[in-house]
Amino acid sequence: MAFLFYRNPFYPGLSLVSEVITMELHFEVTYEDAYREVYEMVKPKYKLFTAGPVACFPEVLAIMSVQMFSHRSAEAKAVHVDTLERLRAFLEADKGEIILFPSSGTGFMEAAVRNTVPRGGKVLVTVIGAFGKRFAEVVETNGRKAVILEKEPGKAIKPEELDDALKKNPDVHAVTITYNETSTGVLNPLPELAKVVQEHDKLLFVDAVSAMGGADIKFDDWGIDMIFASSQKAFGVPPGLAVAAVSERVFEIAEKMPERGWYFDLPRYKKFNATKKGVPSTPPLPQVLGLNVVLRIVEKMGGKKEWLGMYRKRSEMIREGVREIGLEILAEPGYESPTITAVVVPEGMRGVDVYNAMRERGFELAKGYGSVAEKTFRIGNMGYMTFEDIEEMLENLREVVEELRRK
Repeated sequence: MAFLFYRNPFYPGLSLVSEVITMELHFEVTYEDAYREVYEMVKPKYKLFTAGPVACFPEVLAIMSVQMFSHRSAEAKAVHVDTLERLRAFLEADKGEIILFPSSGTGFMEAAVRNTVPRGGKVLVTVIGAFGKRFAEVVETNGRKAVILEKEPGKAIKPEELDDALKKNPDVHAVTITYNETSTGVLNPLPELAKVVQEHDKLLFVDAVSAMGGADIKFDDWGIDMIFASSQKAFGVPPGLAVAAVSERVFEIAEKMPERGWYFDLPRYKKFNATKKGVPSTPPLPQVLGLNVVLRIVEKMGGKKEWLGMYRKRSEMIREGVREIGLEILAEPGYESPTITAVVVPEGMRGVDVYNAMRERGFELAKGYGSVAEKTFRIGNMGYMTFEDIEEMLENLREVVEELRRK
């Protein structure tokens, strides 16, 4: 019997973990050199402050090393149901159906459009950055019409602006909101915006890809029809799994919607939840196991409030550190993201220069994205990291910025 040991040297501990987990892959290894060849290509070199995928919790990496089993087995069904219930509680979605997609979060963009909006129908798409624009592209490429409400990068949508747009476009079927715009580090005021959508009696679809797990979500209280995210962001799990809470109203409309597709057919997923305790096509079982572990970690930390508090402290620490260096935050005050910060570089400096210099020092930040790519870089605080990691990153960032200023 041979064992392969994995230890990430960059993350020796976290306050919520009593001891570091060493992963043991308990397999008969005949071709260890094959493993080593690939490992040398991808072995950890950087401390990750990315926009995603992010560093994973060691408990997640450990559970994902479990040997595979049938996705129709009793064990798979038990994990599926348990994961749904834990997500339901985390999202405060007693009235919602929890759906797991074997895809990225973008899959739910397409599902929202195809399942509820008739071909040629209109959708009011709020845009505060690159991923709002992606939702508009999904609407248009699926044969629907996107009506755009757009703000300049760094600004949030305000309730009165959304109200005015809906008054001018009373024939839209739905409204899309990017809760947390990953490209600009702006957190939209979702509770207030959701209230406006309710007043106009429109469907509300929320892209929470970089928000879910890092920002509060109250699905029932806020009257959301669909809110979705991906495993590789604030949950700190590898990519490949998308999750959502979906309202009963969506399923009622979808049942009558022609050409809603097969892979992202929402009523089909709801039926499989009830009858098969699984999903129609093969799920990414390792990611489901990893997400289940993270939701248990949340519970053992003291619950959702403590978990979200951890994210708030991380983001505040990063913003304060960036300002002390003399750099500006792109997001307008009061609407800063709890999971990612877009930093504006000084005149004469490029965001990519900061990114490359930090990478040389062993820190993987995120390049600027979309229309602000040239003048920004981003610092993610999602996944597995310590406050000491943040302090170290900020100290190196200070030195990098000083060096670039001198040049």
